[in-house]
Amino acid sequence: MTTTARRPHLRDVVFVDGVRTPFGKARPDGLYAETRADDLIVKAVRELLRRHPELPPERVDEVAIAATTQQGDQGITLGRTVAVLAGLPRSVPGYAIDRMCAGGMTAVTTTAAGIAAGQQDVVVAGGVEHMGHHPMGFDADPNPRFVAERLVDAEALNMGVTAENIHDRMPHLTKERADAYAVASQAKYAKALANGDVGPEIVPVAVRSAEKGWGLATADELPRPGTTIEAIRDLKTPFRPGGRVTAGNASPLTDGATASLLAAGDVAAELGLPVRMRLVASAFAGVDPAVMGLGPVPATEKALARAGLTIDDIGLFEINEAFAVQVLAFLDHFGLADDDERVNPYGGAIAVGHPLASSGVRLMTQLARQLEQNPHVRYGLTTMCVGLGQGGTVIWENPHHADYSGHTTTPSQEA
Repeated sequence: MTTTARRPHLRDVVFVDGVRTPFGKARPDGLYAETRADDLIVKAVRELLRRHPELPPERVDEVAIAATTQQGDQGITLGRTVAVLAGLPRSVPGYAIDRMCAGGMTAVTTTAAGIAAGQQDVVVAGGVEHMGHHPMGFDADPNPRFVAERLVDAEALNMGVTAENIHDRMPHLTKERADAYAVASQAKYAKALANGDVGPEIVPVAVRSAEKGWGLATADELPRPGTTIEAIRDLKTPFRPGGRVTAGNASPLTDGATASLLAAGDVAAELGLPVRMRLVASAFAGVDPAVMGLGPVPATEKALARAGLTIDDIGLFEINEAFAVQVLAFLDHFGLADDDERVNPYGGAIAVGHPLASSGVRLMTQLARQLEQNPHVRYGLTTMCVGLGQGGTVIWENPHHADYSGHTTTPSQEA
């Protein structure tokens, strides 16, 4: 007699919760200069689990942790080492993942696919980047064929230059617009912080300094409240003489970690886990590496097509602000105003920082809170550009919306 293997149906994937460390300056005198990268992500994972005692630790099926530079204190198969260091049962496996800036986003979408297919029930997905210990591209050895065979412009490996290239190709995206957008980002972050919209997701981290001793990091180190256009108008343009990209309209170099908890909809109901968002669709796309900041455009078009939605269906946008010009290119393409209230209502990476592989989960955590505050919004979107010419987008549904289509029944109701 031949037995046929059970074929599971696709399941809802829900975002249960997300946390992050405070983000610090990636400098010798920065918040985490003498703190290990793996300790940052371990702290985030421990706090995520502490906040959900209803989740038996042995029910975690996978730990996926992203980092762009996987060496030193960001190496050795991060997901597994973090699982062990965070105190999860030794039965819980883990792995590392890399898609540069979209590492954390890819950790979420990859494990979500496993949940949807019935291969996992509950996962931890996140990212860490200690750019103070591991500067972007440090010790990298790009294949000389990239340049010799003209596969990629040599300058495409410098993200700031790629932002200048967007300004070149789209002259209507002026430095004045970029500066104005950057100032608004700082102001929105300051307002969100004052309102308590930024803060509940932050995990305090014990830090050590040989000079100052022990301390506790409780707040982001990078924001510059009160920034004005006049203050940033004449900043240096480090990527090109007479350029348009400055420290004022770009994200700063950052250290930090993020972690999220994902589950199948029916498992969340079984365990009593909260549902903050449902994953609707995701997509990654490639573009010319010389203008890598345009990646969110085709990624978003792809994700919308997969979801059967249009840009008009999206009520909230969390766009990673690697550079102001990259966000402006996205807004112009989809016909959104520079000051659209639906875009980055808590500010973005220009203010808070961009610790590469961590940022995707920060976007999701902020969107989850915004959806809760706006039950009339059914769909939200997280998107980001990715080094070497890529973009990533995830579309989410709001469980607080009257027409929410996700898993709403309990196991007993299903029976």
